[in-house]
Amino acid sequence: MDIDIVIVLVYFLFLIALGWVFRSAADNTSEYFRGGGRMLWWMVGSSAFMMALSAMTFTGLMGKALTSGMSVAVVFFANALGYFCNYLFFAAKARQMRVITPLEGARMRLGKLNEQVFTWANVPLSVLQAAIWLNGLAVFTSAVVDVPLEQTIVGAGLVVLFMSLVGGSWAVIASDFMQMIIITVMTFVAAFVAVWKSGGVTNLLEVGLPTEQLIGEGYSYTYLFTGWFICIFVKQFFSTNNMVDSYRFIASKDTKNARKAALLACALMIVGPLMWFLPAWFVAGNYPDTSTWGLTGLGNKVADATYYIFVKREMPVGMVGLMLAAMFAATMSSMDSALNRNAGIILKSVYEPYFCKDFSEKNLMFVSKVLTAAFGIIIIITGLFLTSLKEFGLFDLMMLVGTLVGFPVLIPSILCFFIRKTPDWAGWGTILVGMCVSAIIAFGITPQTIESLLNLDTPLTAREFSEMKSVTLGVIGHMAITLPFFVLSQFFYKEPSPERAADIEKFFNNIDTEIVLEETETSIMMDNKQHDLLAKMLLVASVFLAALALIPNPMWGRGLFLVVAGVVAAIGVLLIYSKKKEPALQVTHS
Repeated sequence: MDIDIVIVLVYFLFLIALGWVFRSAADNTSEYFRGGGRMLWWMVGSSAFMMALSAMTFTGLMGKALTSGMSVAVVFFANALGYFCNYLFFAAKARQMRVITPLEGARMRLGKLNEQVFTWANVPLSVLQAAIWLNGLAVFTSAVVDVPLEQTIVGAGLVVLFMSLVGGSWAVIASDFMQMIIITVMTFVAAFVAVWKSGGVTNLLEVGLPTEQLIGEGYSYTYLFTGWFICIFVKQFFSTNNMVDSYRFIASKDTKNARKAALLACALMIVGPLMWFLPAWFVAGNYPDTSTWGLTGLGNKVADATYYIFVKREMPVGMVGLMLAAMFAATMSSMDSALNRNAGIILKSVYEPYFCKDFSEKNLMFVSKVLTAAFGIIIIITGLFLTSLKEFGLFDLMMLVGTLVGFPVLIPSILCFFIRKTPDWAGWGTILVGMCVSAIIAFGITPQTIESLLNLDTPLTAREFSEMKSVTLGVIGHMAITLPFFVLSQFFYKEPSPERAADIEKFFNNIDTEIVLEETETSIMMDNKQHDLLAKMLLVASVFLAALALIPNPMWGRGLFLVVAGVVAAIGVLLIYSKKKEPALQVTHS
């Protein structure tokens, strides 16, 4: 069997073991869906960072780097700005809602009807996004290592399902931390090799970047790119700061840990892109003719294999397996989030209030696991169905879904923290208006429409229209129509019933009150347990990584594997030595 496939299979076994290790950590719904609100900042921050990654990071985005220059990194720097705003405001507010699932906050702030609207507008969307990521990963993997598409979808899906089902949020977030470490170390090593083989960063950029370094190829009108640039930042701000996606920060130990987690995610988002795209630009300068790559199975998406080509041709044997493991890690982190979050939302917002007759934790945990399994199967089936979808590339499809479908839900779920006096119908009304705006953009806007409105002298290029439709038009439409609808609803505000007034007052009292936990023997032991478990996992992983140095390679190649293993082991040791000192047991004599 190919060594790269063996590495991926071993990685799968590692994730399964991780789920099994945390099987006893989740014995109630609070633990199962948010780790009991006891997780430390470095776990939560790495999980928030991994939420923004998928296989698209190493496929669709790397493909765009071939022709789009530095502009492709804008998406991640926009995420960094969003996470910095998390640090300044939203991470604290999310944790201070004091809920198990985010839509319990929607129930308090906007009422039961909006809780259901948010549920059924968000859950199918997150299932679709997870399926898109899983399908994109499978398409790529089947083309480059000749593994059947269906087997990849089912295999990866079942591994994530087992991990999430058995270990709950503890396994999900712990695996995100592990995967963040491996991805970060591997991509840093790849960036170093790209710079080394280019003779320096300057040489790499001179050879690899397009003539128009910032904009890249495919833009005739610079101001259209400027509009896209601004709109990306707006879109990513809403994507990272909203109630629906606050579930990572809900798991934090307290307000301070939530804010530190956001700052960690921000730092990773700044540093990551500076490393990720260097190999892609190396390929642009040294392997510009994609027809020589020998990847006809990808068809017109051959550029998605840019990062693979660098690792395959410039890195030591076995690194492709690590790259594929990193891609699976990025995609699985998004998929396991969809599983765990969606199961929690349905349990707390649908099953408990409307169908539950036995409120014992034993029954609720059973239903939680049934829901987790159901969502896992649905995502796998949807991923298989999407194999017939050929109209969009990975990048554009995700941007289109996120902007046109997801954006209307995000607007009320962030503005409701700032605007206190709105009628309950403002929530679902804003979503309805936003869906209409999205429908007009998706089905009514053509290149000819834009050319006529802007009075353009030359037709739009394919890239200009694609990026305008997937991002620019959606953001402009929602900021001009959907957002003002929610803001103007204040003029129709009427005093709610005493019951609703109490819920709203509780919501704002919660988010305005900082959570400060005193250090106790129990809390210190829980903190140290997180350090111990993750340290042991990292040390075990470092042994397997070091074993890759036995693969026949030049000495520099063997050395790279040892460097990767050494860094992972060093982080594990650091976790052990950063534990807090536990109080000494008091011994009394009678």
